[in-house]
Amino acid sequence: MNKIAERIDPGNATSGEISKLDTSGMSLSVVIPAYNEEKSVRGTVEDVRTHLEPLGIPYEIIVVDDASEDNTRAEAQASGATIAFNDVNSGYGASLKRGVRMAQHDYIAILDADSTYPARYLPGMLALCRDQDMVVGDRGAAMKNVPLLRRPAKKLLFAFASFLAERKINDLNSGLRVFRKSELIPFLPLLPQNFSFTTTITLCMTSNGKRMIYTPIEYGKRVGKSKIRPVDFLNFIILILRISTLFNPLRVFIPLGLMFFALGMVKFIIDLTYWNLSGTTVFAFLAAIMIWSLGLIADMISRLHLRP
Repeated sequence: MNKIAERIDPGNATSGEISKLDTSGMSLSVVIPAYNEEKSVRGTVEDVRTHLEPLGIPYEIIVVDDASEDNTRAEAQASGATIAFNDVNSGYGASLKRGVRMAQHDYIAILDADSTYPARYLPGMLALCRDQDMVVGDRGAAMKNVPLLRRPAKKLLFAFASFLAERKINDLNSGLRVFRKSELIPFLPLLPQNFSFTTTITLCMTSNGKRMIYTPIEYGKRVGKSKIRPVDFLNFIILILRISTLFNPLRVFIPLGLMFFALGMVKFIIDLTYWNLSGTTVFAFLAAIMIWSLGLIADMISRLHLRP
């Protein structure tokens, strides 16, 4: 970590301290997806500009309007940002991918247009990203705006993802991140069109051995209504299984095979007392062998897919 970045709290740095952050030689594209955010998008762009201007580095702000039904696009244009748009509502991930492909600079930051992610963290996160592939804003205990009913599901999801990724994942789907563009682009074809974009890129990075760190941030109160639906939790679970199977298949198939093998052993011991080998025992052992075989094939395909 850069020594200057260690001494300065990225979220509470003054204008003078920001100018001392070691971002020399760096450049940044900020991508802001927006859907029906007319009340907050202009303020978000102005907030980003306020905190990047003192750095004296090349930067751009790209707002991607996802076919909003209000004045989001007009407000974004009035802010002076570069504007892109989807002809039809395509999703959070689709908007981010469009913005990433437009990005001109070596580093890319993403944040939402609803005022939940303060732009004051961007200078510090950019400085940290000099030695990383991705820096993620960790909402942590400050995530007070998440409804109580959703918090247990999120904790379960984070624990499951951490198990599959073989490292602790503090914040699986934080919408404030800074990436190296060169590390992000290869994963674009794998990233979904919807809210699972951030979940997927987290698992892509961790499962593929990329350098990723978290930095604490305050999570603000959003302006407008949340676009996330309850069904997205099920989509997150399916997505975690897909990505982990692609990048770390043995992490999924070995424990599953062991479950069937253990079941077979227990039933086999019971069968021995009756001197009768049951069909259940045979099925359990065959299931374990088939699952392990599929895991080895998936692992081979994964290694071929990720070959440089």
